[in-house]
Amino acid sequence: MGIDPMTVIGLSAVEVRDRMASGALTAVDYMKACLDRIARLDGEIKAFEWYDAEFAMRQAEGADAHRKSGRPLGPLHGVPVALKDIIDTRGIPTANGTVIDAGRVPERDAVIVGKLRAAGAVIIGKTVTAELAFLHPGKTRNPVNPAHTPGGSSSGSAAAVAAGMVPLAVGTQTGGSVIRPASFCGVTGFLPTAGSIPRTGILTQSPTLDRVGVFARTVEDAAMLAEVLYGHDELDKATAPAPHPRLHSIASSDAPVRPQFVFIRTPYWHKASPACQMAMEELADHLGEGCFETGLPDAFAEAAAMRERINLAEMAKCFHRYSRDGADKLSPQLSEALDRGGKALAHDYIAALDWPDYLYAALDAIFQRCDAIITPAAPGAAPPGLESTGDSVFNAIWTLCGTPAITLPLFADEDGMPMGVQIVGRRGGDARLLRTARWLAKHFETDGQGD
Repeated sequence: MGIDPMTVIGLSAVEVRDRMASGALTAVDYMKACLDRIARLDGEIKAFEWYDAEFAMRQAEGADAHRKSGRPLGPLHGVPVALKDIIDTRGIPTANGTVIDAGRVPERDAVIVGKLRAAGAVIIGKTVTAELAFLHPGKTRNPVNPAHTPGGSSSGSAAAVAAGMVPLAVGTQTGGSVIRPASFCGVTGFLPTAGSIPRTGILTQSPTLDRVGVFARTVEDAAMLAEVLYGHDELDKATAPAPHPRLHSIASSDAPVRPQFVFIRTPYWHKASPACQMAMEELADHLGEGCFETGLPDAFAEAAAMRERINLAEMAKCFHRYSRDGADKLSPQLSEALDRGGKALAHDYIAALDWPDYLYAALDAIFQRCDAIITPAAPGAAPPGLESTGDSVFNAIWTLCGTPAITLPLFADEDGMPMGVQIVGRRGGDARLLRTARWLAKHFETDGQGD
């Protein structure tokens, strides 16, 4: 008797992993269900830049053979994972979202791809990215309503998970490229503390700001995937030797006491839609004594500008070969940004580099009084049209400061489009943030606040 594809597609990644480990579900059967869904849906959604069904099935067959041999299983054994197409994969095209790199096939895996393979994950394919992971949109549509943007730049990763084509996906964020598309597509997006996950073998846009993040359907799934990716890499100076975190076990545990939240509107509150403002205010009210509100010092109004200054200056350096050898193939949007970055004054750029720690000092004082910050993940639901990936203004502070953040798909606007709530934790407090987010998701579900 065969499996019901819709039943297994509805499983969480943790459930898939556990059923495969017990033999109740084979990697081949689950892969067939994923590939069938890709074949039916991706013609419209266009989440994948590259996938090969035969290659994916061979990996699944290998995973099943490994389990039957009785050898130890990795923490992601047999689970399909999609990768943003700026992450190098040995022997698999990685085009970085630009025609300049069309046909590029890396000779070695990015460090995190090696970690995924060692954990037993199946690399199902490469997902669409905005041009060079910046702002010019790729071809992906929002699975909830294809007339709306899925966000960016990790558009394909968010859309693939939201459409049920894959249970887990990896993306990156330099501005708001994990949190925003997760919010727009209605999935969980987790961005770890800066320096947690090595970036060697991933397109470098801004060494100061670039981070790897993950997409999943649940907090526990996101924790399971992220835990595999954490670690030190001597080639990535942002990482440091440290004990490996127990993200999944802590995220899956019950909080010892009810978490305390702080609601922060940020200096960009006026950019939030009325529906977003109302949802956030109602959530804060519903949490009652478990949530207080506070403001931020006036300096935080400069955070978005400081983040952009660093981003553009570093991007002008890192993308020099693209502007030198293929300027006519770049979008006007990217060309203009590179021009601005190239004209940045050295003293302005160096001064901007002081801002993350300067601002975080104020945040650290706030974290003395709470477990996590709640704030919008985006100005509202995904806007209509495909010409833009949306505004990352509600991600700028947290990206600049290097704090971990996670978005939960708790809200929807009047048209049924998803809106996420962003939960922010202190640097290094990733496991605690995940546990706090899981508490909020369960509390929200139990109380029926999503109706």
